Amino acid sequence: MLTLTAACGGGGEAGGAQPAGAQTAGMSGTVTYWDTSDPKTEGPVYEELISSFETKYPDVKVNHVYVGFGDAQSKFGAAVEAGKDVPDVLRIDGGAIPALAAAGAIAPLDGTPALADEPDFLPGPLDTTVVKGHVYGAPQVTDTLGLLYNKALLKKAGVTKPPRTWNELKTVGRAVKAKTGADGLYLNTGAYFFLPFLYGEGTDWVDADNKKITVTSSKVATAVRTAQDLISSGAAMAPNFADLYGGMQSAFKEGRVAMVINGPWSVPDAISGPAFKNAANLGIAPVPAGGSGTAAAPTGGQNLVVSAASPNAAAAHAFIQFINSAESQAQVAVKNNTLPTRVSAYTAEVKKNSTIAGFQPALQIARARPAVAKGGELYTPFETALGRILQGKVSVQGGLSETARQYQKILTDYAG
Repeated sequence: MLTLTAACGGGGEAGGAQPAGAQTAGMSGTVTYWDTSDPKTEGPVYEELISSFETKYPDVKVNHVYVGFGDAQSKFGAAVEAGKDVPDVLRIDGGAIPALAAAGAIAPLDGTPALADEPDFLPGPLDTTVVKGHVYGAPQVTDTLGLLYNKALLKKAGVTKPPRTWNELKTVGRAVKAKTGADGLYLNTGAYFFLPFLYGEGTDWVDADNKKITVTSSKVATAVRTAQDLISSGAAMAPNFADLYGGMQSAFKEGRVAMVINGPWSVPDAISGPAFKNAANLGIAPVPAGGSGTAAAPTGGQNLVVSAASPNAAAAHAFIQFINSAESQAQVAVKNNTLPTRVSAYTAEVKKNSTIAGFQPALQIARARPAVAKGGELYTPFETALGRILQGKVSVQGGLSETARQYQKILTDYAG
């Protein structure tokens, strides 16, 4: 877990920003960039952009390093605390920004070239980067979760439209299993992927406004029992707990499961599999609604931040400005099926993209995650407990109570 101290420095005031021209003139040196995108399915287009940046700025070399999405925050924190091998630029989930900013690990970007054409950013993604009035990240892509489904399998099961509630999904999943032999839903128990179950009951792990831990509430328990029921009824397959995401993707693209909860970033990998040789076989719908009648998924997205310790901030800002321009975002959107964060990046070509079009209804019901500085530390305790619950190693209430105890250690000023 990230435990940085304010002594990491540099993250306080943004008033010293210089004009863009002064910051980019005569740049040289190396920009180390930690990239959390998938090297195989997402990386190629970013590598093209990096090459173009180096052509434009021949005296600047980009040290492009891929790091695991799940490890990025902890690795960055460890590097900052050690005071060595700290990247200049980091690609990070928006949920990590409050903690990184509070620790002084990243620098505000107000007034820098990294935020060139700032009014062009969509308000939602940009808001996730603001801490105490300063902007700490340049939104690169935005996303949410949706229900991805195999149209052919649903049709073979006699299903004409994707399920709109978890109860409907239970019926659809059992029909798919009975009539096609494939499983209905791959239930990924990763904490982020489970949020639609919580939101469907109108709840969350914590109530940030009232500083209260709510993970032991009856609504959270209902969400967990809904997942239990999907597996026990045969509507969903139990996940590969050793490889939650990889197991899900393999099962889906190979046609062994009809439905998954995933985001737009997963589409390139999904359509590379035999089940989607015809890409039109991939359907996209909003996540199902829960007992509250509400359907919602988390607003996600990746942002580019600059280390407060960067010795080459000017080049880092120019690098972000280049690879995150509207033109670059449009190029990435077309290649990677990602949703741009800039209004002007939604060109006619981008809007024709079936993935982007398919996720528009899902984005309309997306909701922001709680603005908690240590919010990134809440995922692992819940995910661990959920896995134990679904494997029958602990009761629902027992697992949630243990999660609450772990949360109390993280959020010491929250009521239980």
